[in-house]
Amino acid sequence: MDTGTHLVMGIALGGLATLDPALGDTSTAHAIMAGTIIGSQAPDIDTVLKLRNNAVYIRNHRGITHSIPAVLLWPILITFTIFAAVPSANLLHLWLWTFLAVFLHVFVDIFNSYGTQALRPISSRWLALGVINTFDPFIFGIHAAALVLWGLGFPPGYTFLAMYGIIVIYYFARFKEQRYIKRAVKQQIPDAKKVILSPTMKYHRWKIAVITGNKFYVARAENGYVTVLDKFDRLPLPESDVLDAAKHDKNLAAFLSFSPVYRWEITAVKDYYEVRFIDLRYRSNGFYPFVAVVHLDRDLNILNSYTGWIFSEAKLRKKLNLIPF
Repeated sequence: MDTGTHLVMGIALGGLATLDPALGDTSTAHAIMAGTIIGSQAPDIDTVLKLRNNAVYIRNHRGITHSIPAVLLWPILITFTIFAAVPSANLLHLWLWTFLAVFLHVFVDIFNSYGTQALRPISSRWLALGVINTFDPFIFGIHAAALVLWGLGFPPGYTFLAMYGIIVIYYFARFKEQRYIKRAVKQQIPDAKKVILSPTMKYHRWKIAVITGNKFYVARAENGYVTVLDKFDRLPLPESDVLDAAKHDKNLAAFLSFSPVYRWEITAVKDYYEVRFIDLRYRSNGFYPFVAVVHLDRDLNILNSYTGWIFSEAKLRKKLNLIPF
């Protein structure tokens, strides 16, 4: 989820914690609120990796900081830091609520299409259920509404307990719609081997990428109706010295470690080669914004490269420090 949603989730957990009898004293209540807010944000500390470059960010975001060891270590670190400042707080209950905040952060990230490596070190596989958008207006909105009710004097514990009950029902509804869309896709594309759905901020709109034996399909679902937007031949990667050299680039390697469905292009342009990989999951206004591009000279030395989100060819060329063809 996005930072704002994780923040309101942390505050909501702090409000839910008022049902805990251990919050009888003010110091414990304040300490637990601090623990749930910090715990709800801690796993996303790896966002600072974006300051280095996109390749490092793509390879590591929602990786080790969302892993099993991290889920166990974050609450300990946060709890003892807060306890050092508030030694009168109930240590056990501070840890329990902080642990819940960290666990819930990682758990809800699994439901996005981006996913997380929550099973590391057991498995480095990305867990991405693709039923909730990174920013879901309903989830954020119901948290905001519950916080307003708290401010108006409603009991926070029972208010947030009711809110979480509604959210659980909402998640079941999203899974139900996802299954319906997948059935609709397979009716329209019977030879589909894999269907990848990406929810959008609009409740009944989904982005779709489909893999068959020899084709890639890009589609959109809106109000249950599936529309195929693009179709590409599914071509195996060729035996190519240019491609072999490009694979040594850190940006392309990061892209390939993350993207499950893409097409590729190798183009000779004037005095250099361009290798481009295009993720098919995120089509937006006819453009595919998540790409990896590598330029090599005629001797197959890497000149420059880029991976990340880009929404126009002009901006991409600016990132690569190239003039237009």
